[in-house]
This record gives sequence, C-alpha cells and structure tokens, in this order.
Amino acid sequence: MDLILVVCGAGASSTFLASRMRSLADQRGLQVTARAASNFDVESRLPGARVLLVGPHLASTFPELQAAAAAHSVRAALLASSAFGPSGAAEALDQAIAMLTES
Repeated sequence: MDLILVVCGAGASSTFLASRMRSLADQRGLQVTARAASNFDVESRLPGARVLLVGPHLASTFPELQAAAAAHSVRAALLASSAFGPSGAAEALDQAIAMLTES
C-alpha cells in the first residue's frame, strides 16, 4: 500500500484532509493511504512514504520540504489553494495518484 503524506503547519487541517482522502481511496478501491503530518515532524514521517503533499499556505517553505522528501526518494508537490475546500480531498487524491503513476 502506497503512503501519501499530507503536510500543513500544525497538522490539524491535514488530519481532516488525509481522513477524507483515505475514505475516497477506499470508495475507489485504491491501495493507498493518506496520513497527516505537521511541517515540524515531516522529516521523521518521510521514510516509507511515496508522495508528500504540502498545504498551499506552506509555499514559502516548499523548497526545503521538497528537498527533505527528495532525500528519501519521495515525490513532493504543493497542493492547490482549493485543497482544503469541499472538493479538495478528491483533487488531492487525484494529484497524488497521478504522481504515483508517473514514478
């Protein structure tokens, strides 16, 4: 099962998004799971992950997060500003699936 990490500042909004993504993945019959992390503990959560999705409010720190992900051979992307909105979970899951199929 592929692991998708969803990162936000403190981890609260990413927890809700990851939960919705897991539910959608189950509904679609996908073999992926999503877990939340804060930008403070992302480094310890990267081993075993395949994709790192970063909240748009962390755009200024994205280069550092992307470099940390690359050190673990994890692909990273910045989420769209709509990621935490009503259809954000579907958009984020689609983005992660596209990244998984590209690698």
